[in-house]
Amino acid sequence: MYKSFFKRGIDFTASIFVIVLLSPVFITILTVLFFANDGKPFFYQIRPGKNGVLFKIVKFKTMNDKIDTNGNLLPDALRLTKMGSFVRKTSLDEIPQLWNVLRGNMSLIGPRPLLIQYLDLYSDFQKKRHEIKPGITGWAQVNGRNTINWQQKFEFDVWYVENCTFVLDCKIVLITLKKVFISEGISARDSATIEEFKGN
Repeated sequence: MYKSFFKRGIDFTASIFVIVLLSPVFITILTVLFFANDGKPFFYQIRPGKNGVLFKIVKFKTMNDKIDTNGNLLPDALRLTKMGSFVRKTSLDEIPQLWNVLRGNMSLIGPRPLLIQYLDLYSDFQKKRHEIKPGITGWAQVNGRNTINWQQKFEFDVWYVENCTFVLDCKIVLITLKKVFISEGISARDSATIEEFKGN
């Protein structure tokens, strides 16, 4: 009952509250990134949601578009701007995803929406992460985020899908706030983001 009905209502109400609460922060970051990223403060990308249905995710843009001599984008770590590093470190880059929550593409809590190219690489077990809406934060995020390996991440995601409750979601929110405050688990070792998933 909670997953199929109450969770959506809580997502919608809480998102509106957080948007109003963080509006001064949102406007400040938007203004700074507008000038830092040549008028492009947002990052858009198509991601798979519940049941693999595609949607456009929106985040604050934390990396520039610098390329090498061959016209290829530089590695993430080299494109991460100073302001982008701060925004990512504090998880403020996730704020625009509240719009995805309002639209019903995402939930506040759930497995993080990953890249489209990973869809064909999942095992039957890993595909279970798509039985629920993706979230801004989730069980994997509070249990290591980008510092755990892919196998652990999928195990946490599927466990959440099978054990989702209101109490668990409240626990994840509290742990998320704590981890954001201490900036824990933001990046994988020697990288700005977690390494690419290449299948099993």
